[in-house]
Amino acid sequence: MSIRLAVEPLTPEAFRPFGTVIAPDPSTVRMINGGSTTRFHALAEAEALGPDAKVIISLFRGKPRRFPYQVDMMERHPLGSQSFSPLGHHPFLVVVAEDHGGTPATPRVFRAEGGQGVNYRPNVWHHPLMALGEETDFLVVDRDGPGNNLEEYSYPALFVIEEATP
Repeated sequence: MSIRLAVEPLTPEAFRPFGTVIAPDPSTVRMINGGSTTRFHALAEAEALGPDAKVIISLFRGKPRRFPYQVDMMERHPLGSQSFSPLGHHPFLVVVAEDHGGTPATPRVFRAEGGQGVNYRPNVWHHPLMALGEETDFLVVDRDGPGNNLEEYSYPALFVIEEATP
């Protein structure tokens, strides 16, 4: 048996329990470089917990997923945040779940539009990267250092995303 998941638009309010939406916000604007550059300041905070931990920047290249798609697992990073921002204006899916006694609850699915990224807080259950339509590069900011910063969970029942649109 499988349970269908609806795709929701990615908004700061709806995503707040899981982290931060990274997108231009007029309330954060600072003009720099003699007025030639608009800086959208401090859109999210990277977190690296534990001694000798550091924040790193990586590039991930995601292959597009095919639909219907079966969500059978989730992962989380207990020692640091993790952000994904597409390089270009490509949409992608964000699948997250609240914690339910150490395991992920029923997933929620958000569609991030071009120009939006996400920053998962530490310990937030999420599905691995889900590019849509074409292979897409993502700028990823997360934690590196000692300690086990990856937990995975396999669902006993499958959840299905029929299509990638809300």
